[in-house]
Amino acid sequence: MNIHTRLALLTGTMWLFGPCAFAEDAKPPCCRELSASTPFTDRSIYQLESDWTSDIGREIRLGVFRGHLQVVAMFFTTCESSCPIIVDDMKHMEKALPEKLRGNVDFLLVSFDSERDTPEVLHAYREKMHLSTEHWTLLRGAPDEVRELAAILGVNFQKDARGQFMHSNLITVLNTEGEVVHQQAGIRSELQPIIAALEHATQGKP
Repeated sequence: MNIHTRLALLTGTMWLFGPCAFAEDAKPPCCRELSASTPFTDRSIYQLESDWTSDIGREIRLGVFRGHLQVVAMFFTTCESSCPIIVDDMKHMEKALPEKLRGNVDFLLVSFDSERDTPEVLHAYREKMHLSTEHWTLLRGAPDEVRELAAILGVNFQKDARGQFMHSNLITVLNTEGEVVHQQAGIRSELQPIIAALEHATQGKP
């Protein structure tokens, strides 16, 4: 069975049973329930009221990620240069995580391309890049929401005449409250500073 057939079957299953029709221990991060127990902190990006759609068709707000550490990058699926390298860097981070962190760290990719990166396109990209359902989320949003999030994260981007995006390459670590605790620019960077930031965030350190 080729990838297109598998994708068609999976997409049909999601529409039949709903976007979160997964076994309880395999639900994607975007299928968590939004915690409203306490307000978000002043520094939390989870205060944003923007709406996002995941690659499985789940409509969410960023607050659903509260309670888990997040490694975040912005990208677009037709990127031919740095984006695949950023994703590969994040996959290497996931493999390098100490055992004590693995269940509490998620990876979040947010698309610049509101027009072309539909949930179906994002899901095909997940399949292509072999990104697990358990700890990876791919999101798309409206152009204004994408610009707002990029500005908060300090990511610069601009669409060129070919429909490609020139953008800064930045990986961000969020603590469990959605506060930025570490950022690393560039590609093929050292993994240890990010892993150290995740460990510090787990211990409640700034």
